[in-house]
Amino acid sequence: MGVACGIVGLPNVGKSTLFNAMTRAGVPAENYPFCTIDPHVGIAVVPDPRLATLAGIVGVPEMIPAVVEFIDIAGLVEGASQGEGLGNRFLSHIRETDAIAHVVRCFDDPDVAHVGGTVDPVADIETVEVELALADLETVERAIDRHGRRARAGDKQEQPVLAALEQARAHLAAGSPIRTLALGEGEQAHLAELQLLTAKPVMYVANVDDSGTAGNPFLAAVQQYAAAHDAAAVALAARLEAEIAELDEADKEEFLAELGEEEPGLDRVAHAAYDLLALGTFFTYNEMQARAWTFLRGSRAPQAAGRIHTDFERGFIKAEVVAFGDFVACGGEHGAREAGKWRVEGKDYMVQEGDVIYFRFHV
Repeated sequence: MGVACGIVGLPNVGKSTLFNAMTRAGVPAENYPFCTIDPHVGIAVVPDPRLATLAGIVGVPEMIPAVVEFIDIAGLVEGASQGEGLGNRFLSHIRETDAIAHVVRCFDDPDVAHVGGTVDPVADIETVEVELALADLETVERAIDRHGRRARAGDKQEQPVLAALEQARAHLAAGSPIRTLALGEGEQAHLAELQLLTAKPVMYVANVDDSGTAGNPFLAAVQQYAAAHDAAAVALAARLEAEIAELDEADKEEFLAELGEEEPGLDRVAHAAYDLLALGTFFTYNEMQARAWTFLRGSRAPQAAGRIHTDFERGFIKAEVVAFGDFVACGGEHGAREAGKWRVEGKDYMVQEGDVIYFRFHV
């Protein structure tokens, strides 16, 4: 399962610096608006120390971690939905993403221009949210026109679709994101094909300066806003994280220890994306590699198997499963089998976080 996260925000808030650090892709991050003039896509690893433990126990040379795809677009400005700036041109590139990472500037630096003239993170958030809502409103109105023509032509199946679209239009016109609109399952399905930007879960990435998070009133404002809007908030210093990302593992651990941190802020962003989307990790291995896979919490065994290959889901027979903790405690597969911890599960098995699984299938 590929997890994709779109990065949005005003110009000069640290979007491309964060993207560079997450993906080491080297996107330009000069101090002027709209330096990202093409959409950029990069892959960031989801850190998980369990993978190295698994690989060590089974004695394989290769580890393949789970990843998150990040898509960076040009900075949005007020009026982007009507063509101002460059951001609106690229909104289509994040319509197919699973979540939105909204980077918010939480530092004051006279050498880095603010597009609004003054640092106000809540106002910045609201500016971007309004532009995303206006972009969605345009999408919904086009859909109403399209489905309305079919309804007038006598297609009665279009009526419930139109009803859902009208609710969405009124909600967006009031400046509210679709994710806050209470809809039934059928109504949600009618809107899902539009891939509305404001329907996606959002996390706010508060970009602070190198001094950290203590006593930062801008950060406090973002955290309060996120809590009030049922959203996640992660704080990091993007410029510092970019430097940390370039270090080798030994130097990285030493530097983090000096900062009093257990893990890089980038790891927190990746983990927050997982939590935001209610994702989990299961593991597989063979004679060559150990691998981490992403699954949606609440998935049954065939659905999880489909994350590896659609043939696995279509021809699912059974899953041989052991909990990660039991696998480690028993010293691997042989010990887990002898201890009775290695079990066979059918198609109704609900996959658990950290399961080590061997799927059997036939196509």
